[in-house]
Amino acid sequence: MSGTAGGPRVLVIEDDADINEVVCAHLARRGYDATAARSGTEARAILKDMGTGEARFDAIVTDLMLPGVPGEALVAQLRAAGEGVPIIVISARAEVDDRVALLAMGADDYLVKPFDLNELTARIEAQLRARGYGRRGVADGDTTGAAGHDAGGDGNGRHVLTAGRWTIDEDAHTFAVDGEPVALTNLEFAIVALLAEHPNTVFTKQQLYELCWGEAWAGDDNTVTAHISKVRAKLKPTGTDGYVATVWGIGVRLKA
Repeated sequence: MSGTAGGPRVLVIEDDADINEVVCAHLARRGYDATAARSGTEARAILKDMGTGEARFDAIVTDLMLPGVPGEALVAQLRAAGEGVPIIVISARAEVDDRVALLAMGADDYLVKPFDLNELTARIEAQLRARGYGRRGVADGDTTGAAGHDAGGDGNGRHVLTAGRWTIDEDAHTFAVDGEPVALTNLEFAIVALLAEHPNTVFTKQQLYELCWGEAWAGDDNTVTAHISKVRAKLKPTGTDGYVATVWGIGVRLKA
């Protein structure tokens, strides 16, 4: 996938198709020229084909657990070859030792999954600024965070969220699709409101539990899974059950 011509060129190396697509699409909306690679082997081939000169990448975003060549090996190989391109690692491995090891190996930044796409973009931009990149062609900030999402008031000081066909009034604790009310329990409402408030974020089941239930995670996936299923079941008649999208191996996100 390629984004805006003339913008900073970013190689996104991620084997999860959903995450790769979401990241590349977001970067394209922000004016970047994003190229997707689904494995370390594919990424290495792309980098080799790019060669030297103006066509080279301005930044690289890479996962660690990749088919073929692991992300760690890619980072090490690039630095051993004297490549100074900024490298931002995105990984579910949250241990401090992992982060320290990758930074020592030559990565410039490390972002733990799940992450917010606006934060990833800000980190890329920080690396480009540090290298004197002029942000040619980069669009101004994506103020909505995702297509069709808006957070604000209704003119009467109420906190109302809209996401696609959803409307969520957090003060009145009401949820509607195309203006038609949908009855949700308190926990179901908390889940849809959280997803709508953070449209760029993939939430793990642990995060959903801690944020919506307000309790410490005990490692029981079934409770969260059951509530997500109930939300989708109630949304199915409206045709918006797909808004609660699964990102396999990580969690769920809003896909409005």
